[in-house]
Amino acid sequence: MVEQKEEYQNYFKEIDFSKYSSIHIGPKAQVLVINEIADYEEYTILGRANNVLISNTHPKFAVLGEAFDYIEIKDNLLYVGCATKSGKLLSYAKKNNLANLEFLGKLPGSLGGLVKMNAGLKQWEIFNYIHSIKTKDGYMKKQDIEYSYRQTKIDTIVYEVVFNIEYGFSKEQAELFKQMRDNQPQMPSAGSCFKNPKDDFAGRLIEAVGLKGFKKGEMSFSEKHSNFLVNHGKGSFEDAIFLINLAKDKIKKNFNIEIEEEIIIYK
Repeated sequence: MVEQKEEYQNYFKEIDFSKYSSIHIGPKAQVLVINEIADYEEYTILGRANNVLISNTHPKFAVLGEAFDYIEIKDNLLYVGCATKSGKLLSYAKKNNLANLEFLGKLPGSLGGLVKMNAGLKQWEIFNYIHSIKTKDGYMKKQDIEYSYRQTKIDTIVYEVVFNIEYGFSKEQAELFKQMRDNQPQMPSAGSCFKNPKDDFAGRLIEAVGLKGFKKGEMSFSEKHSNFLVNHGKGSFEDAIFLINLAKDKIKKNFNIEIEEEIIIYK
């Protein structure tokens, strides 16, 4: 257990989501920075806004602050505050020869968001290596949490994640994950737009209905990877929603598949 840093207090700050979010869409907003564990039911918690699409009429947002940006080894467990960025944890793992976190390479975000969506790649989901998480109600063991590939049933703020420790950082695996993500579009996007349906791929379906590279305004489905919705400059929320709905309609009409968004939309 890591001692809470009491010198930090909650405060508000302005965030420009057209710069802060990975897809570069959204308004400026006053956001609560949380540095104290409490009940924040009226707020929607964001991480680094890497898989979100935010409208001008969004809910009240909050982010975790400096009090939850830490990494510490204690009793052969690794304690990480959920405001900690993935890149910082990867560097720590490399420096301290910790195994199993190599998949964080070029996976943007903070630990809270990565845990909530069970981020990673098929065989390397973050929950494979988790011991427990800390919420306002204390610690929850992994076996008491419902999770599956790219999703969890966690409906509260995660303040800290505790990892089991194994030693032996693999430079080869780290390079492999880096190369895998280098194949993704480098333009502003929110990552995968749709979840892969059972026994199929969202990118294949988007391409099959003729939407690979299809553009509306300054938004399009990427020429490099069809399941990435990319921003060519000053793309709008409305154009992004148009493309999402167009893809859903065409895939339903042509394949009778109800494709689900992986991107989180805040209207």
